[in-house]
Amino acid sequence: MDFELLYERARIFREIRSFFDQQNYLELDTPLLAPNLIPETCLEVFETAYVAPPGSKTRSATPYWLVPSPEIWMKKLIAQHRTSVYQICKCFRNGESTGHLHSPEFTMLEYYTMEADYQDSLALTEKLFLRLLELCPQGEIYPQNGGTELRSGQSPGLHLPFLRLTMEEAFARYAGFDLFKAADQGTLTAEAHKLGLNPPPNMAVPALYDLIFIHTVEPSLPRDRVVALTDYPAFVPCLAKKSGDGRTVERWELYARGVELANCYSEETDPDEIRRYFDREGQEKNRTALVPHKIDDDYWKNFLPKAGSPSHEGKAQGFPRCSGVAMGLDRLFMALMGKSSIDSTLPFPMSSFR
Repeated sequence: MDFELLYERARIFREIRSFFDQQNYLELDTPLLAPNLIPETCLEVFETAYVAPPGSKTRSATPYWLVPSPEIWMKKLIAQHRTSVYQICKCFRNGESTGHLHSPEFTMLEYYTMEADYQDSLALTEKLFLRLLELCPQGEIYPQNGGTELRSGQSPGLHLPFLRLTMEEAFARYAGFDLFKAADQGTLTAEAHKLGLNPPPNMAVPALYDLIFIHTVEPSLPRDRVVALTDYPAFVPCLAKKSGDGRTVERWELYARGVELANCYSEETDPDEIRRYFDREGQEKNRTALVPHKIDDDYWKNFLPKAGSPSHEGKAQGFPRCSGVAMGLDRLFMALMGKSSIDSTLPFPMSSFR
């Protein structure tokens, strides 16, 4: 990376910190090592070990895992202190390609807003984008079709306001069918075949949905706007709160120039729901993981009401109502600089190690 890009990267990171500091978010600095993790079947992790010094009573190495997200630590602090927080840190995901859009070691921005839902987080994220776009080299914000965009500079396709599409609308527009009317194995399999995909026999509904989304919907998203896909189907397991209709969850993902940048939930706060998620996902993780890891079996207890807990809707409140966003900063910086590969924006890309 040349000096100009190093300078711009540092300037963007300073501005992000300033943005959250000015809104009274507490900056956290949580561990990169964890003795156990949240089970997530969609990703693999890195394992390492603590080796005790010579002469110690402990002879065997103690396993630890590099965090794929600071979520597990951040939520424990939120449960204690009930305040809006943010963090910029390194995260690690194994079993992924390197170069164009992925790096096994990457930089994450994660922020949680108290007494907020996913729509509040989307509005906050839009404000953050506007702030960062004003910093872009040679960039000038000006009104365009009721929104804003860059007149010149290096950030094509980062137009504001965000284009908001529900996942139901996105499937209807780009895959050509009603997602919820097709939400069974047989119908989704048939729709996949119509789209030229060839799912294996007996593929589960969440996997079929993912197959169609990745190969048909995602590549069709507009590249001249920042797109927020909202209201994900509830049959895809995650720790987001269910919507009132029960068919969707309060979740969005953000895309710029067709590249996923961020993921957001209205956080699930029901300890029983969280315990069931850990049981279900934990069994699947133990069955399929390339790198198995210990699971925090007591994690759900962070969501139990404690002595003196405030009440909400007549019930003692455990974990506070909040919304969290996880954003890949390497990809965001790539988009702001108008680059097509994160390798070109990393000081030491992993591909250069070889």
